[in-house]
Amino acid sequence: MSQRPRHDAGSRAGSAVGTPERKDPPVPVRDRHDPPPRRPAAAPADAHEWVSFADPDEDRTWLFDVTFLESPWTCIFGRGCQGVLTGPAAERNQGCCSYGAHFTDDDDLRRVERAAAALTPEQWQFHGRRPRTPGASPVVRTTRSGQQATRLVDGACVFLNRPGFPGGSGCALHLAAIQRGVAPLALKPDVCWQLPLRREDHRDDAGHVTTVVRQWDRRDWGAGGADFHWWCTESPDAFVGDRPVHQELRDELLALVGEPVHALLRAALDARAATEPATRTRARSQPRSDRTVVALPHPALRRR
Repeated sequence: MSQRPRHDAGSRAGSAVGTPERKDPPVPVRDRHDPPPRRPAAAPADAHEWVSFADPDEDRTWLFDVTFLESPWTCIFGRGCQGVLTGPAAERNQGCCSYGAHFTDDDDLRRVERAAAALTPEQWQFHGRRPRTPGASPVVRTTRSGQQATRLVDGACVFLNRPGFPGGSGCALHLAAIQRGVAPLALKPDVCWQLPLRREDHRDDAGHVTTVVRQWDRRDWGAGGADFHWWCTESPDAFVGDRPVHQELRDELLALVGEPVHALLRAALDARAATEPATRTRARSQPRSDRTVVALPHPALRRR
């Protein structure tokens, strides 16, 4: 008497009782004449992504550097900042205050003069320090190029409290603002509270304005910027914050662009964040040559 063959539950014999046989997809064979598969090109070392939209009330287009705004840059003054001299100078604790601050206009200058007049000796190391020239401003100097800037004392800005000062090292205006519970931009020179953000307005022949908001680069300091040993938006050392720049510098962004435009920027960043996970999932399932990188890490982090 013959015995019926025994089959495991997962055997191919399952096809005899109606279970479809599973087959692996055929492996494509590449003809020797076919061109080699494309590989995704590496992004340029300094590549940034941007978000652009029209101003709802003006003949203006806004262009934002979202690679920087979504990065974890944070000010590391007193926490490893090497300063802007020709060599590393972290021990001086000067940050970007070594050359003083150039005023943007008369309103900027007058605001800082009023703020200086309200500082106390406990807040400002050089309170009461008078310039050698009789009648000269204790706060403002005229540069060789004829520009107005903060006065220098012992090789740095007059408002910079040096390490060891009982009231605290760093900008006296910044420290005073924190003590009063106000945003530092209310007291500091424009260039100081805007750094490392930079706003530029470009007008074309038709009168249309394109406003660019981006990171402050070494080149923005002029010819002298090339001599800096170190600059923070180039160094991974400064990209150690626990939240993105658009949150870290929210007050500064609001002051630069205004509430309506800031709201549009936030909506654009939120929409971008909402679409990234889905785009990344689709990218992983696509051939490598067809993948799209949505969020490009900051160049300083790609160089780490």
